[in-house]
Amino acid sequence: MGMDKTYVVKGKPESKWILVNAESQGLGRLATQIAYYLLGKHKPTFTPGVEVGDYVVVVNAERLAITNERALTKVYYRHSNYPGGLKSVSLRDQMQNHPDRVIRAAVWGMLPHNKLGRRLIKKLKIYAGSEHPHVAQNPTPAA
Repeated sequence: MGMDKTYVVKGKPESKWILVNAESQGLGRLATQIAYYLLGKHKPTFTPGVEVGDYVVVVNAERLAITNERALTKVYYRHSNYPGGLKSVSLRDQMQNHPDRVIRAAVWGMLPHNKLGRRLIKKLKIYAGSEHPHVAQNPTPAA
């Protein structure tokens, strides 16, 4: 009975740029796909705990497919750390004002909540419309 060897990436692996179109996609499935690319699970060199993922550019964040009932019932909370400082905003209001925060919150929930996750979430670029400033990086469309 032999021992299996663990593969560890040596050096800094190259990161590519991936373009994801959020138009008429569900929030959970979209966030899962984005987290998959950020973590680097689509690469054969994937190693847990190592930053091997790609940069992800999300366009058309304002055109997510969200049902009416979900838009009214889902609520985002934040607290100012002062007494009585609990603030809440519904999904519908958040989509009108800051659609990028909806996707960012969903993806953050699927990433590890440690130093690695904080580095990975910085590789996520979200834009409400179809225009983005990362044309020079030549992002490839997600499969």
